[in-house]
Amino acid sequence: MTQLTFAEAEYATKKRKKRREVFLEKMDPLIPLKQLEKKLSKHCHKGRTGRPPYLLSTMFRVHCLQLFYNRSDPAMEDALYEIESMRRFAGLRLSECIPDETTFLNFRHFLESRRLDKAIFDTVNNIAERDIIEAPSSTKNRQNARDPEMDQTRKGNQWYFGMKMHIGVDDTLGFIH
Repeated sequence: MTQLTFAEAEYATKKRKKRREVFLEKMDPLIPLKQLEKKLSKHCHKGRTGRPPYLLSTMFRVHCLQLFYNRSDPAMEDALYEIESMRRFAGLRLSECIPDETTFLNFRHFLESRRLDKAIFDTVNNIAERDIIEAPSSTKNRQNARDPEMDQTRKGNQWYFGMKMHIGVDDTLGFIH
């Protein structure tokens, strides 16, 4: 057991979770790390020469953080030094080495050069397709009463039934969240 840093001790005793922490806690189980690590590990540097590489899961989580919060490499490095919830999500500690901006750049180039970004996208899409729930074909519930959460609309002669969902699109990267 290693000793807690001041930042970790303060984080552990705080009273309320911020929106960032709640979001990262929700995203943590949704990221298919085991499947992605299996795909990525075939192409990774084994660390036999030079400095030891960071864990693949750590680098992938930092990459996700960059996408979630639209951070540049230098801004991501600063955020990892300043924000405990981001460090915890990435599996990093202040008492250990934090990757620098060049490491983030090299990891992104590694993904792009081997077309692993497409493999990641396909894996996440397959999981999303598996988890999509079909909506009932009516706005009425089992008691044959109108369900207040359901809605209906018509386009031409075709009726559509479902629930509202709020989505957003990142205007620079085009990611949907």
